[in-house]
Amino acid sequence: MDANLEAILYLVSGVLFIVGIRSLSSPETARTGNLLSMLGMAIAIIVTIIGLGDITDPLTMGMIAGGILLGGGIGAVVALRVPMTDMPQVVGILNSFGGIAAVLVSVAAVLSPADFNILDATTNALFLGSSIETSLGVIIGAITFSGSIIAAGKLQGLISGSPIVFKGQHPLNALMAISAVVLVCMFVITGDATWFWAVTALAFLMGITLIIPIGGADMPVVIAILNSYSGFAGAIVGFTLGNTALIITGALVGSSGAILSYIMCKAMNRSFFSVMLGGFGGEVAAGADGVEETRPVKRGNADDAAFILKSAGSLIIVPGYGMAVAQAQHAIRELTDELTERGVSVKFAIHPVAGRMPGHMNVLLAEANVSYDDVYELEDINSEFAQTDVVLVIGANDVTNPSAKTDTSSPIYGMPVLDVENAGTVLFIKRSLASGYAGVNNPLFFEDNTMMLFSDAKKMVEDIVKAL
Repeated sequence: MDANLEAILYLVSGVLFIVGIRSLSSPETARTGNLLSMLGMAIAIIVTIIGLGDITDPLTMGMIAGGILLGGGIGAVVALRVPMTDMPQVVGILNSFGGIAAVLVSVAAVLSPADFNILDATTNALFLGSSIETSLGVIIGAITFSGSIIAAGKLQGLISGSPIVFKGQHPLNALMAISAVVLVCMFVITGDATWFWAVTALAFLMGITLIIPIGGADMPVVIAILNSYSGFAGAIVGFTLGNTALIITGALVGSSGAILSYIMCKAMNRSFFSVMLGGFGGEVAAGADGVEETRPVKRGNADDAAFILKSAGSLIIVPGYGMAVAQAQHAIRELTDELTERGVSVKFAIHPVAGRMPGHMNVLLAEANVSYDDVYELEDINSEFAQTDVVLVIGANDVTNPSAKTDTSSPIYGMPVLDVENAGTVLFIKRSLASGYAGVNNPLFFEDNTMMLFSDAKKMVEDIVKAL
């Protein structure tokens, strides 16, 4: 393929990626953004394959076709079969794929530098810039891979969601970071691949030790950060491969993920470094202490909730991970339609870190065709709770916990929460009095204006609709 034509097509691909990501900022244009990004990726793949120059070789084309069919087939099955409740885990695994791809490219470049045109013929060693690129690619990629596997394991429940800490954890992480820098310097100076393999192994271990102490409400931030890492890893290996599209794509994913991480940390009133150093939730285990709550609460059933709701003039629904687990979004839509017909004003309040990944609740509500105009972010609706008759909380524990505002000893102190306790009545659908994902007990359960509805969220909402 002509070099100029290849550059133009890569540029078109990059523009489609940029417009696609921009379109993801609004639910109305998100589908279009996905389609544009898919088109851009298709163009980039086709141009890259043609640019190989040996597309007539049966073995080469067979390996490429096999990889596309295998990966595409697995991706299609996952997309069709995985429920929305498991989507955060899928995102974590996808991040790990980006990381391991960067590792494999970097390893291939070190094993066969001549094939990548990065071998200095005079010294028979990698060019200085290429040595740095491959080192950074393998470090960021390996940390992303192992860290994403740990994050997905926590979200799936295969690993404890609580912070796993040990004595000397921070000094160990600092020592490994310094060691990684030293190993990279030795590899760049000597060109000996032994140093490269050592830093690769160390980076895989760092991914585990960095992510395993993080838990609780920080998990959406971790997913966003790891997504950012996978993008930057892709951009770095793009330089190694000399692939413009990969550089553009990686830079877009890396920068957008970093910005999203910053926005979410700001929304939680946490610093980026406290999250990545395992500073949030480290005290949770001791705070919850594994003690089951025995204080009395006001219990209710579907009939009680229906009576309260049909007498209300205004209602704010606060969805959380409990709604996702129960797949209650469609039942919530039925409830919303029923109450709206009765003249009740219904709005939805979404906390930035509700669920297990950024935008989790928004996606679920959109799936149930809840109007975007009825969905509000924390800063836009928090002042309305005091004038609201009823709040219906569906499995949203940590993001409604008033301890974040009043208890300086609480691990979630300082995190902005929804002021649901200010409403006239709070209906709280939950399976039990167990603490939320951050492991912190919620005093809201025991307030005089709170009625606990102990049940599966979907069943309870369906029963309320029937009672209405």
